Amino acid sequence: MKVQEIAFSCYPVTDIDRDRGFYEGLLGLKPTVDQAFEGGSHWIEYDIGPGTLALGKTPGMEPGRTGCSVWLEVDNFDAAIDELKAAEVEFNFGPIETSVCHMALVHDPDGNLVGIHRRKDNHA
Repeated sequence: MKVQEIAFSCYPVTDIDRDRGFYEGLLGLKPTVDQAFEGGSHWIEYDIGPGTLALGKTPGMEPGRTGCSVWLEVDNFDAAIDELKAAEVEFNFGPIETSVCHMALVHDPDGNLVGIHRRKDNHA
C-alpha cells in the first residue's frame, strides 16, 4: 500500500445543524461538499488550504474527547482494501463509494480509527 497524503481529518457530530453553526457561522468556513444520505447520515467538507476538514454524522463514528480520525489518501483503493482484509484488520465501516470518493474506516491495533480514502478523478 502506498499512502500519498492525508486526505482529510474528520470530526464526528450528532447535530449537523448545530455544528454547521459553529464551523460556518462562528469560524466562517465555507462548505465544499454537503451530502445527505439515506437514514439520516450527513457529510460536510471544508477545504482549508491543501487540507480538508470534514464533519460526519454517520453510524460507526461517534464524537468523543479523544480526537478526530485521520484519513489517508491511497494510490489504489481496491488493493489497499484487499491488503487490509488479508491482514485481518477490523473494519469499522466500508468500503463504501460516495459521489466524490471511495472510503473505509478501520481500527489500528489500539482501536484508533484510521480512514482509507481515494478521491475520484473528477475530485482530485
